[in-house]
Amino acid sequence: MKQWMGLPVFGTLLLSACVTINVYFPAAEAKEAAKEFVEKIINDADKVEIKDAPAAGGGMAALTPRLRLDLSGFDPWVLVGVGSAHAQSAPDITLKTPAIQAIQARMEARFNGSLRAGFDSGALGFTSDGLIAVRDASKIELKDRVALNSAVADDNRDRKAVYREVAVANGHPEWEDQIRGVFAKQWVSSAKAGWWYQTGGVWKQK
Repeated sequence: MKQWMGLPVFGTLLLSACVTINVYFPAAEAKEAAKEFVEKIINDADKVEIKDAPAAGGGMAALTPRLRLDLSGFDPWVLVGVGSAHAQSAPDITLKTPAIQAIQARMEARFNGSLRAGFDSGALGFTSDGLIAVRDASKIELKDRVALNSAVADDNRDRKAVYREVAVANGHPEWEDQIRGVFAKQWVSSAKAGWWYQTGGVWKQK
């Protein structure tokens, strides 16, 4: 009798061990989100083209992670506690949180206030890790160097913060490095002709 009493518990544990949830990083969605964010800062707001907008009536559901079941390898034995089930979570990368939008507003004001001139002159450049740096201080007038260095430091703090916030807002803090990598490429992709960027430790002009 004692031997049979332990079987239901064993079966439950076996089922739990066999069920796996596969969560993948949504690279395409992250790229679209990065493009929207970056071009809002570099370009005027009314020039930003937002593609694939949520359908009317989608509301908050459009920003809610969707759960899709992959049944291509479905094993019917899972119904009795044997086998494995695979689920893939495909979240839409959202930027619509107060924290992210506040950072974006600061970065946009800062970029249009002083940083754009630094990029136009060649003094500033985008680094390969999603930040910005003073590339050639000689292109900055001596009286403006302290203010520009301060703006660069402030902007880099906001950049680090937004990469973290995007990952956290979408329920996956572990995606921070991947989010940063996607944004780093987008800054270069959206850069204007003549601006500088870093790749492989070398500065190049677009």
